Amino acid sequence: MKAFKISAPRKRGAVRGDIPLLVCVCLMVCFGCLMIYSASSYVGKVQYGDSLYFVKKQLIGAVAGGAVMAFFCFFPYRKLYKFRYAAVVIAAVLLVLVFVPGVGVTNYGATRWIGFGSFTIQPSEVAKYAFALFAAAYFAKNYRKVKTVRGVLPVLAVGALFCVLVILEPNMSITMCIGILMLALVFLSGTNLKTFAVVLVPCALAVPALIIAEPYRLERLSAFLDPWSSPLDEGYQLIQSLYALGNGGLFGVGLFNSTQKYRFLPFAESDFILSVMGEELGFLGLCVFFAACAFIVWRGFRIARRCSEPFGYLLAAGFTLVYGIQVVINALVVSGTIPPTGLPLPLISSGNTSLIITMASMGVLFNISRSGGEALPLAKEDGMPAVNNKNSAAV
Repeated sequence: MKAFKISAPRKRGAVRGDIPLLVCVCLMVCFGCLMIYSASSYVGKVQYGDSLYFVKKQLIGAVAGGAVMAFFCFFPYRKLYKFRYAAVVIAAVLLVLVFVPGVGVTNYGATRWIGFGSFTIQPSEVAKYAFALFAAAYFAKNYRKVKTVRGVLPVLAVGALFCVLVILEPNMSITMCIGILMLALVFLSGTNLKTFAVVLVPCALAVPALIIAEPYRLERLSAFLDPWSSPLDEGYQLIQSLYALGNGGLFGVGLFNSTQKYRFLPFAESDFILSVMGEELGFLGLCVFFAACAFIVWRGFRIARRCSEPFGYLLAAGFTLVYGIQVVINALVVSGTIPPTGLPLPLISSGNTSLIITMASMGVLFNISRSGGEALPLAKEDGMPAVNNKNSAAV
């Protein structure tokens, strides 16, 4: 199986980077702030005495995310290879700190954050990108070993570690994201179908096992199959989401005119902000939004395909997959296609950790696009083999 094909190099002076990607990302962030104001103004006024409460927090995240994105736009992405082990260690430590009393923050029965005063971090958001970085670095250096299960074991071990720590929070949605990302990167690494099948089968069997292991997951599954059987309990959130989407119809009720955001729909500004968007902008508005999401994913994979060395290729593909997987899972949850699980809509939902980390990843994608498809080897001290720069080659 061919992992990727090296493109013909372009003249360095002609390379400007993927500007359309950055423009789309910035527009999405601005749109997200607008929708957060619409979805949260009432709750912010009633609960915090400030209709702009959530918007102000998001704007702080947007400014910080913009600064971090600008930094990574010009920080040579090849240097990230050196931080592959540090990224795993930092992410694992942060995930463990979630369970330390006085450090971990619990909301609605889940301990998913660590807090330092008024400042909170969601480590699982960091873990997704740390895993993508580690997997890209490992497969780039050990691409001759990916034909065997033993060859991909280090990546599977790190992925399994992160999945276990995240599911203990509990956070089924991020666990699914990391699991799908792990399988996708194993596939893109160039492994054969036999090895991929050996990896895929236990992962597929783990999903029903995780659902059965916790009673609350069985309750959510039951609510998913028939939400009206418990309209005031487990099925309430999904029913309210479907009401919002149904009320929006084809053209929507108009911006700021949602009725479900008046405390009928829980987490309207975060996990279920897509429902408010559907109500206010309608089916056509959501089509435009998903077209913008698809544009970001397309540009990300385009950058990966044009990259002439394995680390940049896999890193661009991994970061793009994280974004795409989250968008798809969030949309499936909101529409009642899969059982409800909390997951932010990247670049849109309220939440600074997700926003800053996602914008940083987009900066890395832009930096990879600036390489112009040139197969420049990593530094010798990194232990990376040089790539033969021909018009077409497979890793």
